[in-house]
Amino acid sequence: MRVYEKSVIKVNASTENGKVVLDTEGPLSAVASPVIKRINKIFQEEKPIRADDENIIFSTWSPPIPSTAFNRLISAQIGAIMKKRIPDQFSIGITDKCPYNCIHCGAAGIVADPEMTVEEINRAVEEAIDLGAYSIQFDGGETMLRGDIVDMVANVDKTRAIATCFTSGFRLTKERATDLKNAGLFATHISIDSPFESEHDRVRGREGAYQNAMDGIKNSLDAGMLTDMFVVVSPDNIDDLEDFYGLAESLGMHEMSIYEIIAVGRWLEREDETISQKDVDRLEKFQKEKNRTVDGPRVTAFPYFMGPDQFGCFAGRRWIHVSSGGDVMPCAYTPLAFGNIREDSLEDIWKRMGKHSAYKGSAEYCMMRNPEFRKKYIHTIPKDAIVPLRIDLQEKN
Repeated sequence: MRVYEKSVIKVNASTENGKVVLDTEGPLSAVASPVIKRINKIFQEEKPIRADDENIIFSTWSPPIPSTAFNRLISAQIGAIMKKRIPDQFSIGITDKCPYNCIHCGAAGIVADPEMTVEEINRAVEEAIDLGAYSIQFDGGETMLRGDIVDMVANVDKTRAIATCFTSGFRLTKERATDLKNAGLFATHISIDSPFESEHDRVRGREGAYQNAMDGIKNSLDAGMLTDMFVVVSPDNIDDLEDFYGLAESLGMHEMSIYEIIAVGRWLEREDETISQKDVDRLEKFQKEKNRTVDGPRVTAFPYFMGPDQFGCFAGRRWIHVSSGGDVMPCAYTPLAFGNIREDSLEDIWKRMGKHSAYKGSAEYCMMRNPEFRKKYIHTIPKDAIVPLRIDLQEKN
């Protein structure tokens, strides 16, 4: 099937033994070849969530194939090869309120005063899509505490981007899940911190958190939405990978996504309790092993996916995040603001970010794991400072 078509390049997709294969034709085929080979390598090593003759859904993180949104994914990949900065991943905090007190919360200390209105959020999303974003991710706090989240999802131009949301499952009722599905929500990313109820509740700081997550997962699946188990791994739970996967499989979930603990927010003082390169290698092996099987959820391990052997760090290069107060950050885990959407356009702030020395070049792995970056930018943030901190935009290179 034809999944991308321009006068200078066309991209076709087919399936072979349940795997997706892309091929190109046209004058720019040679230019696009490296990224197509990389995508094909991923497709060959990993299983899609769903694939048939008419539609392929590879992941909760990427648009269906074929679709205009997937065309934009290909454009972003080709653009990256040609050194064009496109914020194809756009996340936006819609509230700082949360019923939990998670020990690893990266958003702790970021207070919205005032919280963005639905009109401000919709405008930011539209600007992000105009800049090339094909993935819109609603983040929190707890997203379900916004009664108008359905309106936000409905506002996303589904012909150009997919809309997903992060949630703990709190207040993701059957009715809310159905409304979100009808509004066009592509997937829910539901956070699970431990496959064991008592430990999950301990990490979340509230009894009943695990049951809320289980109820949210069931309601999301029953509504017909793609449902992802979002796991933040740390030295505390990385040995539970098989149990996490077994739980996701038993619940009938579509994907298990793995992110790494970042020394920020409530974890700021625990820099020595993050994952190591040995752990990243372990996650790579786990992802490839599970994605070689026919049954069970697919696995996406971001520490590997955003590492030197794949795509590198997205922050400030492929990813842009807006806090619930409108501050624009390189990612949801970097507490540095380059401006506020109430004061400047997203495009102007994105260009400003790209001119800063920290984000001019590429980065092979998460910059928040880079000791030099942390020493220069994170360790200098005063303990009583308002975060995200407005970064020195006049910095000398």
